[in-house]
Amino acid sequence: MDDCQLIILLKNPKTREPAFNRLVDLYKERLYWQIRRMVLTHEDTDDVLQNTFIKAWQGLDAFRGEAQLSTWLFRIAANETLNFLERKRPAQSIDDEAGAVAEQLESDPYFDGDETELQLQQAIALLPERQRQVFLMKYYDEMPYEQMSRVLDTSVGALKASYHHAVKKIADFFRHHD
Repeated sequence: MDDCQLIILLKNPKTREPAFNRLVDLYKERLYWQIRRMVLTHEDTDDVLQNTFIKAWQGLDAFRGEAQLSTWLFRIAANETLNFLERKRPAQSIDDEAGAVAEQLESDPYFDGDETELQLQQAIALLPERQRQVFLMKYYDEMPYEQMSRVLDTSVGALKASYHHAVKKIADFFRHHD
């Protein structure tokens, strides 16, 4: 089933609920990992993912179909993730934040990375939120800049610059932590 068919079903009150369940099935895993890379814990990710789908359900009537469903959902998830991080994160120093990330990941039963992966996650956590989002979407999701531009509502040039700066900061982190 393509986006056009699914949108038609989502707009029809008689088929909306099963079509939405199909939408959730199609996108829940990709959205889960997009969110998880930003919020780090399984429990928080589940909360943000649930809020994402609640917002999507509530926004179905306003969805005009001008963007792809995936772009629309990724944008909702990105906004919900940033809102969650703003509410949850107290002001911390950079060292405190890196230590908190390491502690959080090491105690997470779902984290199965090695020391290098742990350091990568620490480096990513130290990035400004926009750079972190861009890096994660490009590095892990391999999202094209054009789609990212629609999701994050910014120019391709700005995204390329953010990604370049993020990669440089991560490389610097590894140089200083060897």
